[in-house]
Amino acid sequence: MTVIGIDAHKRTHTLVAVDPGGRKLAAKTVSATSAGHLLALRWAQKQFGAEILWGVEDTRAMTARLERDFLDAGQQVVRVPTQMVARQRRTGRERGKSDAIDAIAVARAVLSHPDLPVARHHPWSRDIKLLVDRRDDLLQHRVAMTNRLLWRLHELDPTYPVKPGALNWRVNQDAVADWLRRRPGVLAEVARAELGDIIAVSPEIAALERDLAKKALDAVPTLLQLHGCGGLTAARIVAEVADIRRFKSEAAFARYAGLAPVPQSSGAAAGRHRAYRGGNRALNAAIHRIAMGQIMKRGPAVEDYQRRRVTESHGTAIKRIKRRIARSIYTRLRADLAEPPATTVHGEAAKRSDA
Repeated sequence: MTVIGIDAHKRTHTLVAVDPGGRKLAAKTVSATSAGHLLALRWAQKQFGAEILWGVEDTRAMTARLERDFLDAGQQVVRVPTQMVARQRRTGRERGKSDAIDAIAVARAVLSHPDLPVARHHPWSRDIKLLVDRRDDLLQHRVAMTNRLLWRLHELDPTYPVKPGALNWRVNQDAVADWLRRRPGVLAEVARAELGDIIAVSPEIAALERDLAKKALDAVPTLLQLHGCGGLTAARIVAEVADIRRFKSEAAFARYAGLAPVPQSSGAAAGRHRAYRGGNRALNAAIHRIAMGQIMKRGPAVEDYQRRRVTESHGTAIKRIKRRIARSIYTRLRADLAEPPATTVHGEAAKRSDA
C-alpha cells in the first residue's frame, strides 16, 4: 500500500507519496477545494492504483473539507498529531522546512505508527462539536468582560460587594445595573456598557447549553446513565471523540484521553511508570469532572477512592478512578453507536446539570 502524506494549508495542499520503506515516490500540489481534492485523488489512483493510505496532519480547520471529500470517495485517512510530525521532521535527512518536507514527514509518521486513529465524520457529532466550541468561545468572552467589569466596580467603590461568579446570573446583573445607574462619570458609563454586553451574551450561552443537553440525550442516552455525567459533559465527550469506532480498543481510547501511563524505568528501577501528560486535555477534563462528581456526591467511586487513599496519594487514586471511568465511557459509547439516535427528549437524564 502506498502512503501519501499531506501538508494542508488554506489555499493549497501538498502531497508526497512514499513506498512502504519511506522512500519518496512522487509529489503534487493541489488547491484546497473539492475540485482540487478530486484532482489529487485521480492523480494518486493513476500513479499508484487503488491501494492508498492518506495521512494528514491533525489540524481540523485545515483538513475538515479534505477529509470529508476523501471519506465520501471511500478513502482511508489517518490523522497524525502535529507533535509527531515535528519529531519525524527532525529525524529526517532533509534540512530546512517546506511543504514537501512536512508532507513526507506526515507520510513517514504514518508508516512508523500503524495504530494512529483513522478519520471518521458523523454529521451529528460534528454539529455537537461546533456548538461546544461556540459555547466555549462565548464563555471565554464573558469571563474576559466580567473581569474587566469587576475592576471598574472596584475602582468606583472598593467596598462594593460582588461575589465570584455572581455576574453570571440575571438577578445580580440587574442589581449591579441599578447600582451603576446612580454613579456619574465616564467610568460608570463604560461599566454600564460592559455590563450590557454581559447581559446580552448570557441568554445565548444558556440556550446553547440547553441545546447541547438535548442533543447529547438524543445521541448518547447510555452514556448519560453514567453517574456524574450530565448533558454538557456528555456533549463534550461526543465532540472530542467523534466516532468511538476509530479506536481499536478501550486502551487506545484511554491513551487518547491521556490516561495511559508510560514506562519510566531503567536498570534496577524496573516496572516504574509515570502519568502521560499528553492526549486530548478537553476529554481528560470531562472524565475528571465525572470522577469528582462521583466522589463528591457519594457515587460509585467513593468506596474505591477511600480504599485507595489508604496506600496511595490523592492524585494516584484519582488517576485510577478516571481510567476505570474511561473504560465505562468506551463501552457506553459503543452501545449508543449500535442504536440510532433518539428523536425526542424523555427521562431524568435531561434534567441533569453540570455543576
